[in-house]
Amino acid sequence: MQMRAARMHGYNEPLRLEEVPVPEPAPDQVLVKVAAVGMCRSDFQLIEGYFKGPFPVDFPYIPGHEVAGRVVGKGSAVPESPGYSEGDMVVVLTSWGDGTCRQCREGNEQICSGTGRWVGFGPPGGYAEYIGVQYAHAIPVSEEAARHPEFLAPMTDAGLTPYRAMKKLRDTGKVVPGRVIGVTGIGGLGSYGVQYAKLLGGGATVVALTRSDNKLEVAKENGADHGVNVRGKSTEAIQDTLESLTGSRTLDAVLDCVGSKDAIAMAFDVLGSEGIVASVGLMDHHVELPQFPFVGTERSYFGSFWGNYEDLAEVLALADAGLVKHNVTKIKLEDVNENLEALGRGDVVGRLVVDFE
Repeated sequence: MQMRAARMHGYNEPLRLEEVPVPEPAPDQVLVKVAAVGMCRSDFQLIEGYFKGPFPVDFPYIPGHEVAGRVVGKGSAVPESPGYSEGDMVVVLTSWGDGTCRQCREGNEQICSGTGRWVGFGPPGGYAEYIGVQYAHAIPVSEEAARHPEFLAPMTDAGLTPYRAMKKLRDTGKVVPGRVIGVTGIGGLGSYGVQYAKLLGGGATVVALTRSDNKLEVAKENGADHGVNVRGKSTEAIQDTLESLTGSRTLDAVLDCVGSKDAIAMAFDVLGSEGIVASVGLMDHHVELPQFPFVGTERSYFGSFWGNYEDLAEVLALADAGLVKHNVTKIKLEDVNENLEALGRGDVVGRLVVDFE
């Protein structure tokens, strides 16, 4: 049996749409018929070679790490305990830890320090009609949620990653009424990030900072109290705008969804004393921060990578309760290359999703 797949044959080359054999699930895997797969800027970066050090892949390779689909087969060692049957919709928890390291035993497989793997960056991904998934990482969803796989797929990264980072900011105890939270970069992650800043921010004011007015409109539609277009603005100009909008020239916390050296530098430039930046973006390889302001005003910088099983269960529950808004554009698999280029340019508002149904 054959399936369509968009495969990498080398770095810095367009994906090739090909007919390849449907994978045979391993004994501990289920076979999932992909209903939708989200498109992330990190897919573009994978093809560009950004991850060739930490995540080398063997060519030809199928990318795609935001996957929702239906179970259509099971390996011989899959027990009945997961609670789903053939035909049920599942989402794929992308991080497959080795189960033995300290991080895995704490439940944080996404930062496995052993021989962990990440779907779409090692095991074949979801830019294909079928995918083999370790049964423990195929999470069943409600019947209502199953009606919209195009919303489910992005929740496994775009909807998950900023949630974990926002929980870290919340747990510092410094995100409370009267404080100001900034969310930088209103793309796939940031469009969810502003929503989590409102949901978990304890009544703090939420300000979206991005480089285009149409993305600011999305941020405001998703609950941001204010928006600042930072394109071409000096730190002083940004602070003037913040002061006019919020009464404060500084931010108390920043959820960075960009990860570029310029965005992180800007975040620290406008960060107040005891301020905190939680960064989930991965654009540049290095950032530089001035030492004295960092130490002298007791600022903090958190890295936050993806999310664990409980984080994903929580965001799915929030979405089920109608508390999460999705900004999704569906595309066809044959249009994947031109849309990857748009992601690379930063032209995409919200999340692109390849629709297989």
